[in-house]
Amino acid sequence: MLGSTLGFAAMVIFIRLASTRGIPTNEIGFFRNFFGLLVLLPFVLKRGEPFPRTRHFVRYLLRTTIGLTAMLCSFWVIAHLPLSQAISLSYSAPIFVTVGAILILGETVKLRRWAAVIAGFVGVLVILQPWSHTFSPAMLVAVLAAALTATVSIQNKQLSQLDPPETVVLYTYLFWVPMSLVLALPIWQWPDTLGWAWLLGTGIFGTLGQLLWVRALRIGEVSALQPISFTQLPVVALFGWWLFDETLDHWTPLGAAIILVANTYIARREAQLARRTANAIPAPTPA
Repeated sequence: MLGSTLGFAAMVIFIRLASTRGIPTNEIGFFRNFFGLLVLLPFVLKRGEPFPRTRHFVRYLLRTTIGLTAMLCSFWVIAHLPLSQAISLSYSAPIFVTVGAILILGETVKLRRWAAVIAGFVGVLVILQPWSHTFSPAMLVAVLAAALTATVSIQNKQLSQLDPPETVVLYTYLFWVPMSLVLALPIWQWPDTLGWAWLLGTGIFGTLGQLLWVRALRIGEVSALQPISFTQLPVVALFGWWLFDETLDHWTPLGAAIILVANTYIARREAQLARRTANAIPAPTPA
């Protein structure tokens, strides 16, 4: 999980570096997906095994459309907001997942998790400070990206019950590459040498982060892994200060800390409920 977190942090830094070379957000999204697909293929397409197949193309089309919108919103925010602020607001995605699970999956959430959700949104407000002169409409794009990311997480949960995880990831990229290319072509600008390096780093580290994240979730509990992902904030904030002369206000870490506590409680509560459900299932009677 730590490797995944550092991979995503590197991707964020490369996205900002690519944007400083004048590369449009849509084009960064295309190259992130294109280079990411090249990195992914050796892990998914194994010699002697058939090409993964699916019968749920409509579901993938919906999932990838929402996912690509979330990605481009996130990339735009990374290019236009202080990195620490952009990452802190992205942490609100698990809060939206809980709300989405109620509205979309029909899950039941009791008082304590509702309290954690409300606390998480308080953390978002602390970062946004809509009452302050520092508020920017660009921050709302970050919140929109988090909400769309939460929707994609719920769709991934549904698709993972229909197809293996590797198939879900592969078809996501197979849809994303042509879709993001169509959006990039009208504003295409050929990158310079450094631009190519930053775009390549975006694809490599983004995909490695995703693969390590899937692996971490297979071998560990979400409740234990969730806090580790928040090490991304100090890493990104440090590079934002070093490379882009960004300063960290006192409201952003405070809001991020509130969101961290809320997310950690939600993850632990969901893990407890999952274990209770598993223990409640009677073991099969030996023949």
